[in-house]
Formats: sequence, structure tokens, C-alpha cells
Amino acid sequence: MRTPDERWAATSRMDFTAWPARGRAAGDKALLGRALRVWAAPPAGTRITASAGTSTRPPDHPPQLLYAGLIDNVRVVVCHDGERLVRYAEPAGATPTLHFARVDGADLTTGAALVIGRGDGWLRYLIAPWVADTATRDLLAPRAPDRPLHIAPDGVTDRVPAPPAAGGGCGRWPVVRFRSSARIAAHHSFLVTDLGEPVPAHLTYRPPSADGEPPREPDEATGHPALLSWARTACALRSLRGSGVRSVGNWEFARQDLPEGGGSATWVCTRADTWRGSGRVTVRLQPPAARPADSGRIAGRARDTAACGRFGRQVVGAVRWRSASGRWYLLAAGSRTVTGLDVTGGVRAATGEGTLAVPAAPQIRAEVAGRLRTGAGPRALRP
Repeated sequence: MRTPDERWAATSRMDFTAWPARGRAAGDKALLGRALRVWAAPPAGTRITASAGTSTRPPDHPPQLLYAGLIDNVRVVVCHDGERLVRYAEPAGATPTLHFARVDGADLTTGAALVIGRGDGWLRYLIAPWVADTATRDLLAPRAPDRPLHIAPDGVTDRVPAPPAAGGGCGRWPVVRFRSSARIAAHHSFLVTDLGEPVPAHLTYRPPSADGEPPREPDEATGHPALLSWARTACALRSLRGSGVRSVGNWEFARQDLPEGGGSATWVCTRADTWRGSGRVTVRLQPPAARPADSGRIAGRARDTAACGRFGRQVVGAVRWRSASGRWYLLAAGSRTVTGLDVTGGVRAATGEGTLAVPAAPQIRAEVAGRLRTGAGPRALRP
């Protein structure tokens, strides 16, 4: 199946179904036939990989062709079956490979690109037809300007540096900035990053709501406050590689003045949503930092949770913090709808506000819970 070239400009469904077939080999019936036969019945020795939660079953209806061509001396065919992307790669003189990735529910941002080629420390993207402009930047350099990224007529980009692998150093974190065509969304720019999957992850940012304001929806991570926030959490993205992540958002859910004049700290919840629907969160306290990549103290983690997402807008964080004088404190904070905090266990304290700081030795156990106007609230996540 092939989608007409201009379908994307005349549909409300902005996902992979709107992509036209591209690539110089899109008419190569022999190559397309080999790709379909390997997908339907992989011969012995075929290397098959799949993103988390993705089926490798054969096609049950004619798939949609997205691309067929030569990428860095490898013949590549990419198809879409409505639920999955399937990338067939045929290196010269080598065994073919199949990579499956779940992409159901993609939209203008999460369906804006796919990884068409990958090598040692680099990758290439195939860009959606509604992307009008592309550039690269380093998340660890929030004040540096974007660098233009060239796109070939068939939608394939030049090589883009790959982010560092887990366990290695983290001196930079390359991302790509896309700007949508004015035909569908004027001046809509957004950031994506590679996490080792066939589809990059969309990055978002949500600042704290002011008093009296309703909870804010996530914004694109392109403004200066968003870039400053992501500069401090970018390196933590390494732990998400290969886990089927669709999008990652930073939510600055509270700000707190530190004891003994320690400055103003920010409470951040980083939520990674997968294509399967499950979420994974990390809560951090970020005191004033001497360097951008200082991600702060981890206060809590959780998997398979709605916390910090659309259906989990109440969150509480708690962490031990040492002042410049050497004195230890228990710090806690809740999101906007948390109207009070209670500490029980080896430390007892209560406040009718959204933040709390009490002296507490690090070895003393304590539990922190939030209060809502309607009653009991969430407990602080554990590290």
C-alpha cells in the first residue's frame, strides 16, 4: 500500500499513515518482495529485534510502504502495518535483519521521524513530510544556538551524533529540533532524542503552576526554562535506552527555599511514557548547581504508575539534604493541589503549606504524606 504524496496536508490524522512512500528503490519490486518474504517467514539466521512490547508476527494485511533505498551501503525497506514499524535491512553479503517497533497512537510529534540508519556513534533520520525545518543542538549546552541539519530530497537527514550509551561518559547529549509546516501548525517546534529505538522520543517540559492557576499542560522543551531544566536531567536519559519510550517530560512541580540561606531549589518529576502505555517516574530535588549537568538528588522512583502524568497530577517528594554548615534536614514538597504535608515515624512534623524543612539525621526513618482539600493525599515516592 502507498499513501499519496500530499495526503498529510488533507487529513486530521497526523501519524505514519500519512507518510508517502519515498526512496529511490520504492519501485524495486525485487527488493520489496524479499523484504516481505523475510517478514512473513524469516529464514534461518535472520537477525530479529523488537522494541519492548512489540509483536514480531507476520503481516495480516498489506502493509504501507514508507521507504525503500540505499542507506550507507545497506538496502533498507520500512513498512507500517497500522500498529508497528518494520525495518528490513539488507547489508551487502550479510544476513538481513528485521526490527519491529510499536507505534500505535503516534501523532504530529511522535510520528515525525524514524531512524533509517545507524552506525558507530551516529544515526540518520527519515523525516515526516510535515516537517519544514530541522536543526540539532546539545541539551547540555542550553545557551548554545541550534545548528542546521540538512535533509535530502527523499527525507533522509545527514548523520546526527548519537547520544552516549549507558555506563559511559556524558559530555554531550545531541537532540534534534523539528519545526512543523505552517500548513498544519504555524511555528510549532519540538525536540526529539534517540534512545536506541527505531523512533525517537519526544521531549516535553511543564513549569509549576502559579497560585490559583489550573494545572498546566506539558509544553514543548524548546524555550529557555525548558532547556535549562533538560540540561540538568539529560544524562539520566541513558537509563531509558531500549525500553520502548515514546516521550519523556520534565515537570517542575514545586520550588522551595532551602534552610540556612541555601538558595532556591526546584522539585522535578521526570516521567517516561512508553508505547505500551505504562509510565516510569523519577523525582529529584535540584539545589542551585555549579554546573549544568548536575541533576540533583534523587528523592523517589516508581514504575507502572500514573504519577506526574495526565492522570496523576498529585505528587509528593522527600529527600535528606545537608546544608553548608553540615546540618541535615528532611525536605519535602508537593505539587500545586497538595495543601499540606505530614511527617511521621522518627520525625514528626506538619505544615499547612506545600513545602516543609525540618532537622532530621539521615539515619532516622520518616514517612511523608500529602494532604489535599478533599482529604488524604499521596505519599512520597521512595528512592
